Amino acid sequence: MDDSLLLRPAAELAGLVRSGEVSARELVEASLERIEALNPDLNAFTLVDDERALAAADAIAAGDERPFCGVPVAIKDLAVAVEGMRMTNGSDLFGEFAGSGDSFLTRRLREAGCVLVGRTNTPEFGITPVTEPRRFGPTRNPWDRDRTPGGSSGGSAAAVASGMVPVANASDGGGSIRIPAACCGLFGLKPARNRISPGPTMGESLLSTQGILTRTVADSAALLDVMAGYEPGDANWAPPPAEPFAAAATREPGKLRIAVTTKPALLEADLDPVCAGAVRDAAELLAGLGHEVEEVEPPWGDADLLELFTDVWAAVTGIGVAFGGIIAGRDPVPDDVEPLSWWLYERARAMDSLRFGLEVGAGQGLSRVIVGFCLGYDAILTPVVSQRPLPIGSIDPCGSDPAAEFRKSADFAPFTALFNLTGQPAMSVPLFQGDDGLPLAVQIAGPPAGEGLLLSLAAQLEAAHPWAERVPALATA
Repeated sequence: MDDSLLLRPAAELAGLVRSGEVSARELVEASLERIEALNPDLNAFTLVDDERALAAADAIAAGDERPFCGVPVAIKDLAVAVEGMRMTNGSDLFGEFAGSGDSFLTRRLREAGCVLVGRTNTPEFGITPVTEPRRFGPTRNPWDRDRTPGGSSGGSAAAVASGMVPVANASDGGGSIRIPAACCGLFGLKPARNRISPGPTMGESLLSTQGILTRTVADSAALLDVMAGYEPGDANWAPPPAEPFAAAATREPGKLRIAVTTKPALLEADLDPVCAGAVRDAAELLAGLGHEVEEVEPPWGDADLLELFTDVWAAVTGIGVAFGGIIAGRDPVPDDVEPLSWWLYERARAMDSLRFGLEVGAGQGLSRVIVGFCLGYDAILTPVVSQRPLPIGSIDPCGSDPAAEFRKSADFAPFTALFNLTGQPAMSVPLFQGDDGLPLAVQIAGPPAGEGLLLSLAAQLEAAHPWAERVPALATA
């Protein structure tokens, strides 16, 4: 079997299965072989479900009309239930806990023909923009194994970038799709808030949404069509798109008005000239495609935003630790989790419901100001991260000063969390390659529920400046 087979688009692989040129079992076997060869070095997977994956593949025959029939897919080890498959959330506290059923997202992927091959590594509770949990150890970037693939979907990003799987589930509560996409040279779209149901066991999140990491815009669009939509019991959901996302990715976006800024949102942070240069180059590319590009001074950058985000994030982490205690059948203790997780848990426990309600209200008020500004444009162009992919160990969730480690996270990624707070869709577009040989991406955010516009624009950029053929050397070895 060709080692580069899994570097092809997922929709193309499904077409090979449908036509009978390749069997679903052959695809899954190729994926399992790549995992066996590469995972000891990269540590992208925390669990591989060989037997059930092969059994699922054997049930798929030529002629299957499902859009992703036979395509191997990895599931991030965070907040997505897969029946019979361990879900640790990157934490010792959860032991060997496995959900009793599938999440809605899992069910939708299966119904589309995807074959789930295993779980990918994530930082504990998805906190950091690097993937180095105490329980499973660091995931390494396929482009440079001394550097991070980003976080919190770092295992998924490393798995796709290295060709272990063609696509992988990811989630994003502060940049956790976009940051790994940028570090690993992938396309990563954070959908709009409530676009994908978190049910049935997970409640809605003010910040986080599920998604996917892919090589191509078309794959992301078609998989979003699979994942998106109302499920029974959802309290809120994004309005259905005017057309399928896959269709939006095939049409021209028209002339857009695009704002450009390199002003960080969470806190004042030094911006690597390489990251700033990527924004300038992307702005020139967009202008050359006929768009109206304007440098702006946006209404964010106040350091207080970091405090607000930290309080909301502490509540999310605190719920995770408390849930782990329920699973364990006892109250959590500091040794159960990493010091950073415990620091956030303690912060959450010290925050009463009145303070949390006020913080959420302040966040929504700020969001209205920011979204109001953004609606003056069709899209907003910014960096994804402020630095090149960090060396392994740069952010230590087990360090002696958790607050300082959390601030390092914000220093590295001060641009992405803003659009989790506002709920707007935003994407990491891997347009460039740095002189250091590492991928170089930009972030583009769209209007509320505006994924179709972003996908149309991304497809135009992909055609003008292709990236899918750029892969790390080990992906074809």
